[in-house]
Amino acid sequence: MTEEKEPQTTEENVPQFRMQKMYLKDLSFESPNAPAVFLTQNNNPKVDLNLELRNRPIENDHWEISLAITATVKDGSSDDKTMFLIEIEHAAIFLLKNIPQEHLPRLLAVDCPTLLFPFSRQIMSQVAVDGGYIPFLMEPVNFMALYENSRKQKEASEKQQ
Repeated sequence: MTEEKEPQTTEENVPQFRMQKMYLKDLSFESPNAPAVFLTQNNNPKVDLNLELRNRPIENDHWEISLAITATVKDGSSDDKTMFLIEIEHAAIFLLKNIPQEHLPRLLAVDCPTLLFPFSRQIMSQVAVDGGYIPFLMEPVNFMALYENSRKQKEASEKQQ
């Protein structure tokens, strides 16, 4: 009877994935039409939201992942006056140690921002409240769908070339 040897896994080569630190890199709030905007009825505000995912390696298996979010909320009137504008860059340092190279893009584009986003969303909401408005609640983001769409577009463009 032959014994099959299992691959040795030591503490040194076990994959590690964890968020180590969150921080604000940039935060801006503007309410350019205050106090007049508080005196009008705002039944149908319009929201323009822009989200950008950024990542960069730092050192020793650490990556900085950041979400740059800009939200412009207008009153929805015929004048379309800006009620408020929030810009934030919220980041975190992630430890990605002993991660197989083929898994790294998905971790950076899906798993890391999925962990970070709820905290970014809370900051955006609280800033709107502190600015005198109702909480600004962003819809959850499906980072997996964004990643898959981006991957498919990249594959399609490579086939055309």
